[in-house]
Amino acid sequence: MSAQVTEAAPPVDVHAEQRFLLGGVAWHVYVALHDSLELAGSRVSMTYLEGALEFMSPSETHEDYKKIIARLLEAYAEEADLDLNGRGSTTFREERKERGLEPDECYSVGPFTGRPDLAIEVQMSRPLVDKLKVYEGLGVREVWVWRRTRLVVHALGPTGYATVEQSLVLPGIDLALLASFVRLGESQTRLVKAYRAALR
Repeated sequence: MSAQVTEAAPPVDVHAEQRFLLGGVAWHVYVALHDSLELAGSRVSMTYLEGALEFMSPSETHEDYKKIIARLLEAYAEEADLDLNGRGSTTFREERKERGLEPDECYSVGPFTGRPDLAIEVQMSRPLVDKLKVYEGLGVREVWVWRRTRLVVHALGPTGYATVEQSLVLPGIDLALLASFVRLGESQTRLVKAYRAALR
């Protein structure tokens, strides 16, 4: 009897994000799906915009980027003696606006008032739902999007988000300097220590 030959599984691409889009999803269905997955301990991120529901499973690379950016930003806040308060990937929802999402990281400057002042998004692949429209409806003042090697800053104004060169929420931060320390494959602790030294 010959041995059964099984086809080897394809290698896992740690850089890939898995995205899936559903249309025509009622608000109560989104909430039920989200809360059920959260109770089950799922790592899937969900973005809801007026009936469109995107599921995204973050890759290891995605999580590495978001964590080092968060650690560097928090180091900056400590060095600048800034009252920056993190909420991580808290879910923010607004039924009246038909919007909901979980930022990769988010912060308020000073006491939290119900929505973050700043959200950070790591984009390894193109979103299927326009997250800036979701953030706009939620009233988040600023969104930083990490693409490749830099942070792109979107500031909320009267007509929506505009790309700006410098953060308005944290006007003293040198984003190019921070981005230069966002390097995968190196010790995060050493990168943070080197960044602190560069700030002094």
